[in-house]
Amino acid sequence: MTPVVATARERKLAYVAWIVVCFVWGTTYFAIRVALESVPVALLAGLRWGTAGVLLAAMLPLFGEKLPHPRTWGSIALAGFLMAVIGNGGVVWAEQYVASGLAAVVVAMVPFWTVLVEALLPKGERVTARTLIGLVIGFMGIIVLVWPELTVGGQEGRLFVYGVIALQIACLGWALGTSYTKRNATQTTPLATSAMQMILSGVMLIAIGSATGEWSRLVFTTRTAGAMIYLVLFGSIIGYSAYVYALKHLPVSTVSLYAYVNPIIAVVLGSLFLSEPFSLRVVFAAALVLGGVAVVRSASAQPVASPGTARGSWGRRSGPSSKTASANQG
Repeated sequence: MTPVVATARERKLAYVAWIVVCFVWGTTYFAIRVALESVPVALLAGLRWGTAGVLLAAMLPLFGEKLPHPRTWGSIALAGFLMAVIGNGGVVWAEQYVASGLAAVVVAMVPFWTVLVEALLPKGERVTARTLIGLVIGFMGIIVLVWPELTVGGQEGRLFVYGVIALQIACLGWALGTSYTKRNATQTTPLATSAMQMILSGVMLIAIGSATGEWSRLVFTTRTAGAMIYLVLFGSIIGYSAYVYALKHLPVSTVSLYAYVNPIIAVVLGSLFLSEPFSLRVVFAAALVLGGVAVVRSASAQPVASPGTARGSWGRRSGPSSKTASANQG
């Protein structure tokens, strides 16, 4: 995306918005981990997305907008299923067994899956040698991350590996949703599309939670209620609004750098407040993953958001850039 010509004040505010995105979306992994203390997986994601969607929809008249026409809801729902149900829902499920900081590191691999999906689709982007090198480096980081659990074994080790696999499935779902969104653009604006996608995703996730009997296990404590409120207001609404504003006034290449900051914030918060592992192996694995992402990004001008954060999505004509898809995954 080529940003609109911005005044000095708008650029300053855009950088403030970018800092908000870096911090807020980096903290959502921590908030999910806290919410999971008493809120079941599907209801956690469903109540978060559904509530955020309703609040965002209620705000649309303030911007002179309205919800998309019902004829577009089918494509919006499919994108929401791929990106929020499989993508963000997979992240929430995985955080039962994977530390929040490590989950953020693994989710940083979304660009890898996006490149692979695009390469397999008609008229997709060709995979270059540099891209393959980046993929190899990134997956080496994942191997370094999970190898001790694979060799030691045990129930806890197996659940950790299952969690990492779930995160990869979540990344794949996000990548598929991103590619689908690019190819099935709607005429509506980012806010309107995102509000509807959040609502439909919330309905699907709440239906899954209801079918699996999660309501009987739903309990709110002061900690988990606070985490849920934070995810709705900050992770979804404030974070997304800041993201859109930053995209409007800054280059996409600059805004997309948040993807490197989020895992660092998530690892630090998890280590400080949740006693999550922080060792040289974790640092080395994270460096490999982020280094691989950097190589892939340099080979493909297609920055994408991650499922761990909380955003909506848009297509070519409905938002700031056809090369950017947002969500929240964390």
